[in-house]
Amino acid sequence: MEDILFIAIASVICGAESWYEMEAFGKAKEEWLKTFLRLPGDIPSHDTFNRVFSGLKPEELEKSFIAWMQSVARLAEGEVVAIDGKSMRGTREQGNKSIVHMVSAWTQENHIALGQVKVDEKSNEITAIPQLLDLLVLKGCIVTIDAMGCQRDIAAKIVDKEAHYILALKGNQGNLQEQAEDSFRFLPPVSSDEQVDSGHGRVETHRCQVIDDLSLIEQARRWEGMKCLVRVESVRYFKSSGKEEKDTRLYITSLEANAQLINAVVRFHWSIENSLHWVLDVAFNEDNSRKRSGFAAQNYSILNRIALNLLKNEKTTKVGVRGKRLKAGWDNQYLCKLLIN
Repeated sequence: MEDILFIAIASVICGAESWYEMEAFGKAKEEWLKTFLRLPGDIPSHDTFNRVFSGLKPEELEKSFIAWMQSVARLAEGEVVAIDGKSMRGTREQGNKSIVHMVSAWTQENHIALGQVKVDEKSNEITAIPQLLDLLVLKGCIVTIDAMGCQRDIAAKIVDKEAHYILALKGNQGNLQEQAEDSFRFLPPVSSDEQVDSGHGRVETHRCQVIDDLSLIEQARRWEGMKCLVRVESVRYFKSSGKEEKDTRLYITSLEANAQLINAVVRFHWSIENSLHWVLDVAFNEDNSRKRSGFAAQNYSILNRIALNLLKNEKTTKVGVRGKRLKAGWDNQYLCKLLIN
């Protein structure tokens, strides 16, 4: 099992996307692998890789993954942890509506995936997020979740973990969104901040306002730790066309009224899309994966995140993830460096 897991992780680092490619990697690197692996039955076949990862309980692999990450990535006070879901579109079978959907936790400072859990086929992220929170050590962190995770039980669990939360607010909590809008209509903000970014042919302006007066929120006490309401107005100006896009989002938070901090944290949350989900789709081709038997899709998703974390953790080579994967495939010493780190 150790040999199979090692070859699987090393092959994914070097670009493998299928069981056949895992076997091909093993055979191409057999002489090198035998310098430190036992390989009593030589290189496993593609059928063996498929059988093992289709039958291996993903919960055990996920626990090991999270335990490893917690041992190497110490979260500092105030570290932002973004939680969001991603569907693996290639796992949908013809005539079947079900699709593998994973919820991941992503860190601001280290830019690595802390862990993930699979959303049950008959449920949604609301049940998966608490399971992921249970596995993570979050003391002192700031947890950000989109509107799906704006639930009283989730807010309470984050507080129980001695962490803070910023939860996006939409119309899934009765009148809470309407009451928050009224609060910003009738009450003055106690803290404001504006941040401007430019690049890629556009200028983005993010204005954040914070209210700590919860008098218009009828059930504020039912939200554990809630201290403030947040409104972030974003304006994106495109230089080439002169067009503007405007967007306004509301949040609840357990943080004190510090608009500058909250504005930065809210903006970071969306980096999980660009730094994790987009990389998994573009560099690892995860969306096109057709692994559907047993637990294969879920386990291969964990292998992808392990490989991505190892690649992100290597700072000396100043190229992107794709370039690092190519170098690892060509250079055994560099591959060793990635695996040892």
